[in-house]
Amino acid sequence: MTRNILKFWSEKAHKELVGKKIVEARYLSKEEMAQLDWTQSVLVLTLDDGTLLFPSMDDEGNNGGAMFGQGPKNEEVVFPVVREYLMGPDDAEGP
Repeated sequence: MTRNILKFWSEKAHKELVGKKIVEARYLSKEEMAQLDWTQSVLVLTLDDGTLLFPSMDDEGNNGGAMFGQGPKNEEVVFPVVREYLMGPDDAEGP
């Protein structure tokens, strides 16, 4: 018997995400980057139940990743990684 991996993850995503509301959108602070041992800040979405979602470069969480999407008129939507060396002193505390 083979299992349907796409169905499994689609059902998990549906259960975890559908009906929830994004209540905050921001980038990781330098402190959060340090806690994750990352050198890149990424978009963080906070859901109404406290769940935090943020892209990783791989399944193991080795560093941050960009988030891509498509808008309602097929326009590209991109939230890039922000590398630590590009961040200024005002970025220390986050947004």
